[in-house]
Amino acid sequence: QNFTILKESDIQQRQEEDITRVATVLSISRVDASILLRHYNWSVSKVHDAWFADEDRVRKAVGLLDKPTVVHGDARELTCGICFENHPRAKIEMASCGHPFCLLCWEGYISTSINDGPGCLMLRCPDPSCGAAVGQDMINRVASDEDKQKYFRYLLRSYIEDNKKSKWCPAPGCEYAVTFDAGSGNYDVSCLCSYCFCWNCTEEAHRPVDCGTVSKWILKNSAESENMNWILANSKPCPKCKRPIEKNQGCMHMTCTPPCKFEFCWLCLGAWSDHGERTGGFYACNRYEAAKQEGVYDDAERRREMAKNSLERYTHYYERWASNQSSRQKALADLHQMQTIHLEKLSDIQCQPESQLKFITEAWLQIVECRRVLKWTYAYGFYLPEHEHAKKQFFEYLQGEAESGLERLHQCAEKELQPFLNADGPSREFNDFRTKLAGLTSVTRNYFENLVRALENGLADVDSNGAASSKATSSKGASPSSKGRGGRGKVSFRSSMSSRMTDDNSHWSCDQCTYANVRSATVCQMCNQPRR
Repeated sequence: QNFTILKESDIQQRQEEDITRVATVLSISRVDASILLRHYNWSVSKVHDAWFADEDRVRKAVGLLDKPTVVHGDARELTCGICFENHPRAKIEMASCGHPFCLLCWEGYISTSINDGPGCLMLRCPDPSCGAAVGQDMINRVASDEDKQKYFRYLLRSYIEDNKKSKWCPAPGCEYAVTFDAGSGNYDVSCLCSYCFCWNCTEEAHRPVDCGTVSKWILKNSAESENMNWILANSKPCPKCKRPIEKNQGCMHMTCTPPCKFEFCWLCLGAWSDHGERTGGFYACNRYEAAKQEGVYDDAERRREMAKNSLERYTHYYERWASNQSSRQKALADLHQMQTIHLEKLSDIQCQPESQLKFITEAWLQIVECRRVLKWTYAYGFYLPEHEHAKKQFFEYLQGEAESGLERLHQCAEKELQPFLNADGPSREFNDFRTKLAGLTSVTRNYFENLVRALENGLADVDSNGAASSKATSSKGASPSSKGRGGRGKVSFRSSMSSRMTDDNSHWSCDQCTYANVRSATVCQMCNQPRR
């Protein structure tokens, strides 16, 4: 796991440790150390490097003065630089620069800055010509309790928001933060609130699809382009006012809506006053047929047909993307119900401790994860180039196999468990159910690992020029599910997959789940399928 989830107490502890480390090494106060760290985005190493390279330049840039610019001697009263009234020394406060301001003016200045937002963390002396930093000690002495609370909230949030290695969990209402250690290619992060997101783009977790594809897909789902495609594919402009009109039933006699009220023929878009029995009546148009044969409507019809095909293709992928999203939400609800209600009930009925029923929870967790992966494969498929036929067939084969395995697992976890929940007492068949569900969970996990691996490699095992593998067999040997949801898979890649997994002579590949077993095994260690 290359990420760490931080609670508020963890953030405060890390922040205090960094402040202490800088204050100790540089021999400065904790207030000054905090100002330095904020300036360098809470990077201890950057503070040390800059300080030891040129301390004077850093002090000037940050506003840490080593001595006051204004000296007042033993004066008992000082003039406030904002209200210009004289006040006793006890009612005057000064930053490190020495410019005097009364407590009331300081409070108003700080309160206004805090209410303006996080910029208050970089507060400077109120004197326009002075750049001295105003530290946390001044906030503690002058600000109201409400303003102090806001300031410390900004300070805590800045530790996460200004640090490139940390982010807040993007789930609504979640207050956990995440630190991420780059290195592996996997950017998926699972927060304690159960929300999974991509560290790179902060969208929901979308492995194995890259962030660019996800960004394009989300933009396409929210953009107006599909509305325009629908209008182009399903409507024609009024010949007079040019407003788009949809015809969903009836004859060819169209009347535009007020105030236009133009009457025209739907087919040829000519005025209806020129039509009648002689032109084919209400359900045909001889003029249109003759003009079509002469090629008059070719460009318009071609554009309309292209728009219709594009819309149908997008709808095909979007419906399946949305369907798996809703299935995942339902599976999450079922998982929560299983963990909070059904496991305890099942434990009492079957007289088994809940620790022995973890295989059910594992199955539902696998279903939730597989629904997420499967959902994003439809976005991947939408942007897969049409001319790369072999890659498309290989993708649809893998997708179909994974989806078929997932449906079997979901069916078993959802339907076949119900009789045991409604039983009056222990059942002998429960152990058989345990074996079946655990086996399906393992097989489905293996299917999806193959799918994720293939997509992350860009389907590199397939020759983009057209041939997937010289060992690929015709679809006659493939299972019915190998067509995939796309319904266009024509080639089975089982043998090519098997050949890749058995390049060394020490393993054999299971025909059922493609697991690579040791040569001495007679049954598959994953799904218990006998070796053929």
